[in-house]
Parts: sequence; structure tokens; C-alpha cells
Amino acid sequence: MPHKIKEIKDFLLTARRKDAKSIKIKKNKDRVKFKVRCSRYLYTLVIRDKEKAEKRKHSLPPGLELFSVRSPDRGTGF
Repeated sequence: MPHKIKEIKDFLLTARRKDAKSIKIKKNKDRVKFKVRCSRYLYTLVIRDKEKAEKRKHSLPPGLELFSVRSPDRGTGF
């Protein structure tokens, strides 16, 4: 079960832990989700401001694998 983190400072501390393996950044139309995979749980931070999200992206630890995922457009149809 994933855990939701509400404070940016807590998320950065979690991302700097020894058991953190990778970070996924998922960009939606109105929010950006940061997901850090640790040994036991997946921790998620949701940011609605895109400028703040870019600042947080640059403050992530450099040793982790970083994946950027963009959600597909749902309104295109078949």
C-alpha cells in the first residue's frame, strides 16, 4: 500500500534514505506526482504548482534512478 507524504521536506528526507531505489515523476494536466520507491513502501508527493515541481525536481538526490512519465491524453478516443 503506498504512503502519501504531504510535506515536501519529509519527502526529500525519504528520498535521501539508504533504501530509496528510484524516483518516478508523473506529470498530469493539473498536478505533478513524485513517487519514491523504498524497500518496503512507495511514497508519493502530489504538487499542484508546476513551478514548485520543477524546483523540487532539481533538489532531488543525484544518486537515484529518475524516470519521467507523462500521462496519456484520455480525450482522444479510438
